[in-house]
Amino acid sequence: MPRLAWATDVHFEFCSQKQIDAFADSVRGAAPDALLLAGDTATAPSLATALKLLEARVPCPIYFVLGNHDFYGGGLGAVRGAIVTLTKGRHSLRWLPTASVVSLSATTALVGVDGWADGRYGDYWGSGVRLNDFRRIVELTQLDRAAAFASLNRLGDAEASLLRLQLAQAVERHGRVVVVTHVPPFREAAWHEGQASGPDYAPFFACRATGEVLLTFAGEHPAVDFLVLCGHTHGAGEYQPMPNLRVVTGGAIYGDPKLQDLITVP
Repeated sequence: MPRLAWATDVHFEFCSQKQIDAFADSVRGAAPDALLLAGDTATAPSLATALKLLEARVPCPIYFVLGNHDFYGGGLGAVRGAIVTLTKGRHSLRWLPTASVVSLSATTALVGVDGWADGRYGDYWGSGVRLNDFRRIVELTQLDRAAAFASLNRLGDAEASLLRLQLAQAVERHGRVVVVTHVPPFREAAWHEGQASGPDYAPFFACRATGEVLLTFAGEHPAVDFLVLCGHTHGAGEYQPMPNLRVVTGGAIYGDPKLQDLITVP
């Protein structure tokens, strides 16, 4: 049975080469059949280098999604275009939004979308939180509050649309689906300091649009088990909104990249 190692928010931009090497060594020592990365691997200027370094050091395929920090110092379109170019023809380094459905086994599928906090949970209009996204991602700079909200809505909806297509294909032939995404799909999965995010942070820590897609598919396919792996908030926790839908959020500390877990899939 395949074994999956997964990590999130490794933030190599805050790491020394020694720390990055130690992370790669931990992956090799775990001897997984695949490594899953749930976003925030680096920032735009160093992202391709970080991914290629891992590809060279890790003796298994790497399946990844992008997080908001992966776009810092660049733009959404530019980074996505560069990642498409980087991964084209590479079987050992695959960006899940372009990988369609990956059959890990006869019964288990892997899919993934980057995800984006869409502003719909919590109290966006009353929140005083302003993430660096609005200063360090080209398309999000110089937006007033209303324009920023509309942009978050569009980004979240686009991720949900892609996830809907992926899940529709996955459930046709698989009884289990592993979903990798950066942003938690539920407020209750957006763990922060040991509890679900409050109304100020929830608009920027979870994606309601992807959550609604997951609830729909879990409800329509009760015989299919859905496991969601995500990160973003740096707080670890689990949330199970339905008997066949479980969300695991990985914890993280800047400058200390670690594997979250090893998962054996039937």
